[in-house]
Amino acid sequence: MGIIEQENRYCAQNYKPLPVVLVRGRGVYVWDEDGKRYYDMMSAYSAVSHGHLHPQLVAALTSQLSRLSVVSRAFYTDNLAPFLEKACTLSGMDKALPMNTGAEAVETAIKAARKWAYSVKGVEKDKAEIITCEGNFHGRTISIVAFSSEQQYKAGFGPFPAGFKNVPFNDAAALEAAITDNTAAFLVEPIQGEGGIIVPDDGYLKACAEICRKHNVLLICDEIQTGLGRTGKLFAVDHDAVKPDGLILGKALGGGLLPVSLFLSRKDVMDVFTPGDHGSTFGGNPLACAVGLEALSLTVEQQLPEAAAKLGLYFMQALQNIQSPIIKTVRGKGLLIGVEVNADLASAREICEALMQKGILTKETHETVIRFAPPLVISKAELNSAIIIIKQVIEDFSG
Repeated sequence: MGIIEQENRYCAQNYKPLPVVLVRGRGVYVWDEDGKRYYDMMSAYSAVSHGHLHPQLVAALTSQLSRLSVVSRAFYTDNLAPFLEKACTLSGMDKALPMNTGAEAVETAIKAARKWAYSVKGVEKDKAEIITCEGNFHGRTISIVAFSSEQQYKAGFGPFPAGFKNVPFNDAAALEAAITDNTAAFLVEPIQGEGGIIVPDDGYLKACAEICRKHNVLLICDEIQTGLGRTGKLFAVDHDAVKPDGLILGKALGGGLLPVSLFLSRKDVMDVFTPGDHGSTFGGNPLACAVGLEALSLTVEQQLPEAAAKLGLYFMQALQNIQSPIIKTVRGKGLLIGVEVNADLASAREICEALMQKGILTKETHETVIRFAPPLVISKAELNSAIIIIKQVIEDFSG
């Protein structure tokens, strides 16, 4: 029995992977079991922004592993505080609460917003509402899929908790119209990643921030996928010069080595938590803190946001220059790019499979969009080589 057959036999079929078995990675490349090399143009949904097995991240992990791994938050450890201080300093936030996965950090933000609404804003008990956007993706827990507009994410999993309201993305007027005295927060992705790399108009987040401030509503930005340089700024909110009331980080924060996430916010929001209100056995463990601190440091020291801005613009222009009826539109920011294909001519899945055959790995989203999000450490020469392959595959389909 081969690996793919074995996985299909014993693993729940909640994913539909491309038919390739990966065994090794380094930098922007991964290799399959037959030794074939591929460009990683997905970066594990931006979790591998620093590249596979970045030597400084591996060194930070192994050094910490030789001393202390997990003891839970029942005790103080020596590197949680430096990690959180670095994250707060870079984000301009007052405090942070460490978790593991992005979905856990989103759940943390929801709990913080609701308790803040009751204890600080004065919303009546159990009446707090959180506004989200159509097309959002914040994770897959029961409460998070409750406010998804994607029916597949919800089908068969109800009943769902109440207290959420959806408005159209990129529509600040709709946000303001939806706000009531019970509104605790507006939870939004600066760019909708799983929604198809949907980039809002310039000024959208700024307008939302002003509306939230006017109505005493928390603006919480989910930067799990867009944060830490991916879009050409340290945080995607920086494109609109916005400082949200809460910020959610994950994926790249773990350096592609292990799950690390944070909910960061201002003091009056974070101070609603008291001992016993919330927790995580593994959240803020020494291994996570060592890697997270190094990931933050490397992002700044190696100027990854600046690299993403420069190469992202170059990459996007190269994709836009491909003359093909297959390509409907190219959109994105930095090295988070989506190519929407003409579904009448080809499916995104078919193109991803063809790219795989030629040595490029990525995945479709929403069946019509091919995502290109390589590690931020990719060089221009490596990007040029990948562009040649992408152009060839698109032209083959056009023919």
